[in-house]
Amino acid sequence: MSDKSIVKKDKMKKKCIFFLKKFGHIKKKQYFCTRSPGNSSPRYDAGDESGFFVFMVKSELDILTEAFSAQRLSKYIAYNHGNSEKTVKHYKANLRLAESLYISLSVFEVTLRNALSRELCNMAGKTDWFDIFYTNPDLQSLIPEIDKAKALIRNRGEKVNTDKLISELTFGFWVMLLNSQYERVLWKSLRKAFPNLPKKDRQRKNVSAPCNTLRRLRNRIFHQEAICWDLYYLTCLHDNLVTVLGWMNEDMPQWLAPIDPFDSVCEDIRKEMGWK
Repeated sequence: MSDKSIVKKDKMKKKCIFFLKKFGHIKKKQYFCTRSPGNSSPRYDAGDESGFFVFMVKSELDILTEAFSAQRLSKYIAYNHGNSEKTVKHYKANLRLAESLYISLSVFEVTLRNALSRELCNMAGKTDWFDIFYTNPDLQSLIPEIDKAKALIRNRGEKVNTDKLISELTFGFWVMLLNSQYERVLWKSLRKAFPNLPKKDRQRKNVSAPCNTLRRLRNRIFHQEAICWDLYYLTCLHDNLVTVLGWMNEDMPQWLAPIDPFDSVCEDIRKEMGWK
């Protein structure tokens, strides 16, 4: 079909009705997604061997609104002052930015839970460190998290052991161990999980604060929420992640660097969106 046959928006409805009536006898329609030269929006054509006709044109924003809801896109639309092209570009940037943080957050989470579980083993004097949570009144508020993880393991038909429990417990659980309510019972042992923490900073709050901020960021990303607003703030969070990672293991920041795409993706988004 030639470009001359593309239906303009103001005539779309009438033309669509005309062709649907004329070719209403077609039992098996074929639908094709095509693109006009210089137009990134898809055009949908329908018909059979007797010819094709345009029956609908959707912009990328129309497609996203239909799939994700107008409410989800409203912040992006408002931020970009109703500019459809910039709104779509912004939403795509958010997806890319979230993806770019996956590696560093995953490395951080696994390193943290292994470091803390190691010190819990030393504290309990046995590999099944979680047993002490059932006998210490100050730790019993954490039992539901442990029981839930055990149940998930058993529901898979597996036997509960320390390694599986460590993997099943949530990132939120591990960060919670660093909160103020458990300081008296746990911090003396858990601070050893951060052997490279500068002496002047060896206070629980200096570890707990960045870990809780990273937990909230991780939750936003894994719940597909918007994070692509303040790239300077995100860069600061990423820098904090690398710093705390180094407190746990001095070799990990250097190991992570070659496979961590965050900085390059962040810079690309700044250029594409025209942000400073």
